[in-house]
Parts: sequence; C-alpha cells; structure tokens
Amino acid sequence: MECKGFLFDLDGTLVDSLPAVERAWVNWAVAHEIEPQEVLDFIHGKQAITSLRHFLQGKSEAEIQREFDELERTEASDTQGVQAMPGASQLLERLDALGIPWAIVTSGTVPIAHARHRAGQLPQPQVFITAEQVARGKPQPDAYLLGASSLGLEPHECVVVEDAPAGLESGLAAGCQVIAVNAPADTLALEDVDMVLTSLTQLTLTPTLNGVRVHKLTD
Repeated sequence: MECKGFLFDLDGTLVDSLPAVERAWVNWAVAHEIEPQEVLDFIHGKQAITSLRHFLQGKSEAEIQREFDELERTEASDTQGVQAMPGASQLLERLDALGIPWAIVTSGTVPIAHARHRAGQLPQPQVFITAEQVARGKPQPDAYLLGASSLGLEPHECVVVEDAPAGLESGLAAGCQVIAVNAPADTLALEDVDMVLTSLTQLTLTPTLNGVRVHKLTD
C-alpha cells in the first residue's frame, strides 16, 4: 500500500502497557466485585469512561467521574514494565527520516498516554490525539478522522496501525487504510484490514514521489 501519513494507536501497538493496564483494571474489578476477566475482555481499545459507564450502569455521572479520576491517577502513576513494542522506535525514526508525518491516536487520557509514551522512550509525534479531544471514542471514527485532519491529510491518505478490535473498527470506519498488528486471531475486522502483522519489525518503507510505499516482510 501507499500513503502520506501514519496514525498509530499507543497501547499494544507502540508500547506494551498490558501489565500496567491489567493491574489497574483487575484491582478495580475486585474492589467492585466484578469478575476480572469480564472487565479485561471489554476494556481494550476503548476509553476508560466508556468502560466505566458499561460496568456501572445505574450510577450517576458524578459517581462515574469520581471512579474515572481515581483510575486515571492509578494508571498514570504505574508505568512499571511499560516498554516500547519491538520495532516501534525504529519505525517512527524511519518515518521522521523520510519526512512522513505521523500521529499517536489513543483512547487514553493525557496523563496516562503521556506517561506511557515517556516510559516507552518513543520519538515525539507531530500530533498526539487523546480521549479528551473527541466526543466519541473508538470504535467510532472520530479519533482517526481528527488525527488525519490534524496532519493535513485526507483519511484515505493515512495508514492506521492498531492492535485492538475497537481501534481497527475505528480506522476502517474513518476510511483509512488499516494495518493490524498483534490483533486477536478471532477479531472480525481482520477480514477487512489491508495488512496483518505479528510485529512492527515486519514493516519496511520505501519513499515515493508523494509519500511512502509500505511492504510486509515475509514471516
């Protein structure tokens, strides 16, 4: 495929934050007497406030906001074990060297996303889209539409790189080209994406007159 810009999810795509995410949510689930696996099966790729509203149906928005504030503090302060995914830094550095614009588009909030970005020691994106900037989170297309427009590009000129089902659906709904990396094998959206990877190390980039051509190395 060919593109003019990249839109990257953060958690599970550029940084491995799974241990920190699961610690926070398992502790939250236990405290609320909810089966932890049920929570873990729901949360990935979605805004935290969306997950809290799902599991705290019947609670007031004020109560849900208090839960969100506490969970945000917990996740932003716990970066133990958070590190860059294999190939992530090298891919971003290659894009910078080629002059190809790229953005991080995450369902996390500013405190959490920036803490994990720092922990992963990743290059700085030109654009950093977080949960606060969109009315509707993934799987709705809003975040990736905003990411593309913030780079000055049309959605079809961008490649979305995602691991979570909700994020893949968001990229497809936005009209972007989509690469799935480390996505669950039973993800329905895998039938519709443009490329499926097990690691970012499989991607190679070749400059073109108007952007970059994206290749997948064979397994």
